[in-house]
Amino acid sequence: MYTFNFEMLWGYRWLFLNGTLVTIGLTAAVVVLGLLLGLVGGLAQLSRFAVLRWISWAYIELFRCTPLLVQLLWFYYALPMLTGIQIDAVTASVLTLSLYGGSFYAEVIRGGVVSIEAGQTEAGLALGLTPAKVMRRIVLPQAVKRMIPPLMNQSIIQFKNTSLVSVVAVPDLLYQGQVAATDTFRPLEVYTIVALIYFVVLVPLTAIVKRGEKQLQTGH
Repeated sequence: MYTFNFEMLWGYRWLFLNGTLVTIGLTAAVVVLGLLLGLVGGLAQLSRFAVLRWISWAYIELFRCTPLLVQLLWFYYALPMLTGIQIDAVTASVLTLSLYGGSFYAEVIRGGVVSIEAGQTEAGLALGLTPAKVMRRIVLPQAVKRMIPPLMNQSIIQFKNTSLVSVVAVPDLLYQGQVAATDTFRPLEVYTIVALIYFVVLVPLTAIVKRGEKQLQTGH
């Protein structure tokens, strides 16, 4: 019978706190950059120019259809060898997670835009608005409301995806947990604490997403 002992982990509380802050900061960075990439990629999918649609499609499928861990290792180890430019672990992690998340955000944004009835666009064009103004003033404001829940869900997934950066020694929550586990020889307690921290951070965000979905369904 295994006897859990969490008392010794109190001395590592600052390690867990620092790891949590790094994870949150990393998530914020990759969500913002991913949304920007997703916006460009999603709108490019709807472009009347075939070359833009093809480039966007290639980007989305490349990052959606390959494992995130493989992408991370490639950007950290292979890209510097090919370009001669040294990339530190944090930069490689942010770049990889942003591109990966952006490919999913792009599909959410594309789906949100095409979900708006075609009559809205036709009415805007009939009023003399340019296609760009129709998109900016009529379509996107309505589409954003429908995009918010899936975008939030994808952002929650991004928070959990950050745990992979520990393989390239970024001092996130999981990496700091590994340090504590190695030092204390109590991996069960350490990884239980790590899981609880993820749970405590993500439960409120999940509740917000569910509430947003309910408000969209009820209209208020």
